[in-house]
Amino acid sequence: MGIMVTKNEDKNDELTRRINADLREKMNKTSKQDGDKKDPDLVEDSDYVRDMKETQKYAWLWVVCTIVGVVAIVIVAIYLLTQQR
Repeated sequence: MGIMVTKNEDKNDELTRRINADLREKMNKTSKQDGDKKDPDLVEDSDYVRDMKETQKYAWLWVVCTIVGVVAIVIVAIYLLTQQR
């Protein structure tokens, strides 16, 4: 029984190695055909990203303001709910 399991695992390992080798070969062929493209999904070239800026140094301030705003809304809501009683 143990010998049969070992043989099946060996066959699976060999199959996995062959599949990996084929996929690696196809990937290399595709990358050679594409030329010098660094980004295969072309995200940097899309219209969506073209005019966007990188995050500025005060981005943390927006996060803090958002958190303070949410906390203020929660406090006001709690205050209004307790005043109704």
